[in-house]
Amino acid sequence: MKLTVLGCWAPYPRAGGACSGYLLQSGGFNMLIECGNGVLSNLQKYIDFRHLDAVVVSHLHPDHYLDLYCLRHALAGVRRTDPPLKPLQLYMPSAPQEPFTILSRYTEAFDIVSIESLNRSQKNGRWVHDADLNGNKAGPPVKAFFVQTDHPLPAYAVLIEGPKKFFYSADTKWCDYLPEFAAGADVALCEASVIEEDRKYTSVGHLTARQAGELAKQAGAGRLVITHFWPEYNLEILESEAGTGFGGPVTVAREGLLVDM
Repeated sequence: MKLTVLGCWAPYPRAGGACSGYLLQSGGFNMLIECGNGVLSNLQKYIDFRHLDAVVVSHLHPDHYLDLYCLRHALAGVRRTDPPLKPLQLYMPSAPQEPFTILSRYTEAFDIVSIESLNRSQKNGRWVHDADLNGNKAGPPVKAFFVQTDHPLPAYAVLIEGPKKFFYSADTKWCDYLPEFAAGADVALCEASVIEEDRKYTSVGHLTARQAGELAKQAGAGRLVITHFWPEYNLEILESEAGTGFGGPVTVAREGLLVDM
């Protein structure tokens, strides 16, 4: 499995950058996690969008999904000349209702599955939803697990199990159950939206960089990658604070970063 960072900024990108977007590949399976502003352009540096097998959007804040509208036009256009190309499976929350309803109309591009409609089971009092992402496709199975986080909109952390385990925190305040959900991840990709000096801003549903490190440490993650940066911050401060929480080296996301698992 390998991860390529397509965008890492929030809620707007630095010059030449993009908001949240991550390409996760396992064998011949290509999965896009988040599709924020500028992500589709960067995606095409690595693969043809026609070769995507699934898209997961953790929540419907603009910096995590707006480029779905660009991807919709791309897919709808090529399906006119390549009719056998099937609509792309898109997993996302069903709320807020307005963007979910609008995106659900684009059946020529997307086969939308709401995360809430997936199979679910209770683990330590929390509902965990799951999906087999690659179905009957050749190659190792890839399974996704979703648990709701603490954020102003319905949002879901994601654990991907294939040949390796990959955890993505999505946007969230500190949640005591997330380290257990992420337990044993080979790579933890965690939002690090706030420096300790500005810790009060975690009240709007985000982690500090140090908390990102603590989450990954408690989960026993093999590697921590931090992301979801406010463009005005000094990333060296975020890296240092995340390292304090993690107790080891931390990788700072940037466009084009490749992480092998």
